[in-house]
Amino acid sequence: MRTSKQFKSFEAFVKNLQDKVCEQLEYLESDPGHGITETIYPRFKEDRWLRPEGGGGRTRTIVGNVFEKGAVNVSSVIGPITPGMTKAVEMKGKEFAACGFSLILHPNNPKIPTTHCNVRYFELDTGACWYGGGIDLTPFYPYPDDFIFFHKVLKKACDSKIPYCYNVYKTWCDEYFTIQHRNEMRGIGGVFFDYLDGDDERHNKLTRSVGKAFLKSYIPIVKRRIKESYTDKDKKFQSIRRGRYIEFNLVYDRGTLFGLKSNARAESILCSMPPNAEFIYNYSPPHDSPYAQMTKYYKPTKYC
Repeated sequence: MRTSKQFKSFEAFVKNLQDKVCEQLEYLESDPGHGITETIYPRFKEDRWLRPEGGGGRTRTIVGNVFEKGAVNVSSVIGPITPGMTKAVEMKGKEFAACGFSLILHPNNPKIPTTHCNVRYFELDTGACWYGGGIDLTPFYPYPDDFIFFHKVLKKACDSKIPYCYNVYKTWCDEYFTIQHRNEMRGIGGVFFDYLDGDDERHNKLTRSVGKAFLKSYIPIVKRRIKESYTDKDKKFQSIRRGRYIEFNLVYDRGTLFGLKSNARAESILCSMPPNAEFIYNYSPPHDSPYAQMTKYYKPTKYC
């Protein structure tokens, strides 16, 4: 299958976005002004891979002082559509092409939230094409000012391209990132959208705007919390919520399911998993603790 000019343009965009994000994250790891005393500053390790059916990607991972585990990936794959793939992603035809950027960051300090970002473009041999993506935040400590800031940045990124669309995509995000068997959200949401008509130039601009908004929405929060002290209890709650993160990714996340069904590289798909997590039977945070307060935000909330 020959890819379109639109595909090649978005492919170039996500590769450039990967470079910019990795540069900023490496700076966070190395800047002594943030209180980091280690003399060895971690950098991303790159793993280039090829998919047997066509295409490949660049997986970049980091294990650092600020981020216990992080991955910033791009992929551009083509090939035949299999029955397993259609169960994960709705598409009709014989061949597909997909390119995208995906990111997951699991910080060491539980006062800094985990975050996820993804933007992508699909096209089929039938002529159908669409955009998808989003950004969401998974905090472990109740800092409402951070939550409001995060959502305001995303609102501006969305509404500046398609007026009043933020509310639609925020609601979509709240619903999508819900752990249905627990009736709670994975985090505090953000924005999410999928199957946006690829022939509509507004959707191209929106998707790029959301991708660019990642650094603006997240880096200021990291800088604000990077020197915060934390306790073993804080780390314990972080570990428990990481377990909920795993539950969502393995049971509900369409991107994870599609990647595994499309014979993409399993290591690159599952690098979204946190390095350490706990599953405690019938867990409930102590009454009046900051963790009990934080759980109140794991439901649809208006921030702006």
